[in-house]
Amino acid sequence: MASYTTKKVKTGKFNSFYCEGGETNKDTIILLHGSGPGANGESNWSRVMQVLGEKFHVIAPDMVGFGNTDLPQNTKMTFWEWTTARVEQILEIMDYNKIEKAHLIGNSMGGFVSLSALLYDETRFDRVVLMGSGGGALSGGPTPEIVRMTNFYKDPTIQAFRNLVSWFMYDESVVAEDFERIVQTRYEIMMRPEVRKLYPTLFPAMPQELVIPPSALKRIKQPVLLIHGYEDRFVPKEGSLSLLEHIPNAELVLLKQCGHWAQIERFDRFIQLVEQFLS
Repeated sequence: MASYTTKKVKTGKFNSFYCEGGETNKDTIILLHGSGPGANGESNWSRVMQVLGEKFHVIAPDMVGFGNTDLPQNTKMTFWEWTTARVEQILEIMDYNKIEKAHLIGNSMGGFVSLSALLYDETRFDRVVLMGSGGGALSGGPTPEIVRMTNFYKDPTIQAFRNLVSWFMYDESVVAEDFERIVQTRYEIMMRPEVRKLYPTLFPAMPQELVIPPSALKRIKQPVLLIHGYEDRFVPKEGSLSLLEHIPNAELVLLKQCGHWAQIERFDRFIQLVEQFLS
């Protein structure tokens, strides 16, 4: 497996933290994490980077508002302003590394940011993989799991967090001894005073703000691979079915016995799908 390093560099108005591997490889993949409690690039993508880094130049940033990336001076932003800041952060990391064009892999909120990046500047991105992605239309309100996640600080105990992390997966036993490490690492991030203050403000005021307009989706020119866990309770599979309906050059793979973290729960199949698609 390929190794990776961590870096912190000046991007725009703040410093961005990211993991990087496979620097000598030609094609670049930007891997974008979701918005779950304590989310960051390394916990989402470490094993994926070790494998894909053998063939690709891989970069997994902590998107602004998460992980070890610095916060901007103004944190009183709308959900859409945070999204634009993350898109600009990606482009600034690419410019810093002299990357003209990259593939995108986005999980959950990272998928929403990936779609937003295509709308911001389609010339900088090639193929796109969306995994349990936001952006598609969903009927009904937020799932109970989403409500618990966004209201985590109403009962921020380690056991409540352990339960929440387990709900991201169909069966947490697939991560075996790594489960407690994931819980402890993310919990430490979540309990930082600045994160605890900021996290509840990062979500949209209305669920409809998470939907990319169909009028925009139909204009996406890039090939898009949608991967979705059939039992995903945080972003139900109907979200990807909605994206499939409107993105012209898209295909969808549904994975049974899989929740929100296909890159962890169905690791081998996820790698196979990504390598086939990007090749």
